[in-house]
Amino acid sequence: MIEMDSTTVNEVTTMRTKISLVVAGLGLFLAAVPVMAHHAFNSEFDAKKHVEFKGTVTKMEWINPHAWIHVDVKKPDGKVESWMIEGGTPNTLLRRGFTKNSLLPGTEILVDGYQAKDGSLRANGRDLTLPDGRKLILGSSGTGASDDGKDATETKKK
Repeated sequence: MIEMDSTTVNEVTTMRTKISLVVAGLGLFLAAVPVMAHHAFNSEFDAKKHVEFKGTVTKMEWINPHAWIHVDVKKPDGKVESWMIEGGTPNTLLRRGFTKNSLLPGTEILVDGYQAKDGSLRANGRDLTLPDGRKLILGSSGTGASDDGKDATETKKK
């Protein structure tokens, strides 16, 4: 057994306390990162910039905190714009009837949402309509998007 004098014991105790504080601080920081990444609707999107367009799904990303739908939109002049549509969380979308196979690449959809404040080709999706007329609700409650009476609680047939 190693014997230590009182000065060494105090130094070891002080070092352990410092290490514990650093580890605790790092843990709190890492726990806060996902919260900081999540944003309020009004911080990124403009409720006065309503968008509605038809496009073709190129990719669906099932990631937290929001799923993203990538859509190519053909403009009247023939140019193609690539939009990113933000949806609710993957869990919320699953509860509303989405699956990973709901929006396969090549699916034509009608998007209803709100464009990013910076004018980029990104939008917060309110809902989308599939070719067969089914409407899928993309938004999550409490986003801060304008209240236009379209809030629905389930997938519905148009």
